[in-house]
Amino acid sequence: MKLLITGGAGFIGSNFIRYWLNKYPLDTIVNLDALTYAGNLENLKEIEENKNYKFIKGDICDADLVNKLVKGIDLIAHFAAETHVDRSVMGSSDFVRTNIKGTMVLLDAAKNNDNIRFHHVSTDEVFGSLDSNDSAFNERTPYAPRNPYSASKAASDHLVRAYFHTHKLPITISNCSNNFGPYQFPEKFFPLFITNLIEGKKVPVYGEGKNIRDWIYVDDHNAGVDAIIKKGKIGETYCLGGETELQNIDITKKILELMGKSGEMIEYVKDRPGHDFRYAMDITKAKNELGWEPEVSFEDGLKKTIEWYKNNEEWWRNIKSGKYQDYYKKQYSHELKK
Repeated sequence: MKLLITGGAGFIGSNFIRYWLNKYPLDTIVNLDALTYAGNLENLKEIEENKNYKFIKGDICDADLVNKLVKGIDLIAHFAAETHVDRSVMGSSDFVRTNIKGTMVLLDAAKNNDNIRFHHVSTDEVFGSLDSNDSAFNERTPYAPRNPYSASKAASDHLVRAYFHTHKLPITISNCSNNFGPYQFPEKFFPLFITNLIEGKKVPVYGEGKNIRDWIYVDDHNAGVDAIIKKGKIGETYCLGGETELQNIDITKKILELMGKSGEMIEYVKDRPGHDFRYAMDITKAKNELGWEPEVSFEDGLKKTIEWYKNNEEWWRNIKSGKYQDYYKKQYSHELKK
């Protein structure tokens, strides 16, 4: 197959590209990424010379570019998105543009080029927030987003389904719980805390740290996307999750324990506006229809993640300093070949 991966220089997208090329070495991947602040070509240095891989710097909102790139493509796997809730609280325009308009541009390109198979990667946050005793989210849970990020992703999900019903576009959607693992941008929970502790800095915990999330190791998520692409029913949504619900404070204490640090390194900070209390995913459908379930335990995944950040200090220090953005300026000046 020939795949177009959007957002392939980001955390989940770059892990997906490495996963796919390792499992399907005869397939070809075109990686379209705008290299905004969270896009980092250092994530893909090990495969940049692979003859079956090509990077294109570009915006998914650029309809002319997208329509050129989809020629001859068998599958679009759409990872590109603005994802950081705190940034969406400060300003939502980039989220609306990328997550909604960008998805529309890709859908139109797929529709107008022989109805290309389209997989859309989304989030559990579209379902809103759960109380302690509520049942986990599933594929029939009503949408109830509570921040600008999740609202923009909810809108993109609805667009994807609309193109299936209106235009018969062959789509699938995955809504996944919180990911962690290597190459995650260090503004996020796990890499921020791990790298802060390596640097001798405290870790900021919102409120009392009672918020609950379901965590999945990134390789398990990407195996789930693979299973949906290969076995999923067209027009269907699949919930993916790690079946590991933990309070933020418990994760914090576990990271401190594994890194040999004390509770004195915790700094409690003011809670963010509209902070959802709990997310949880019911992955029964994915288990039954796809034969997929997470394989990496939370503790094993966390140990691997901590070791990765310890062994790749240059990678995350370049990000924290801003130096990483120089990499693509030196290494890439690709223009779309006509």
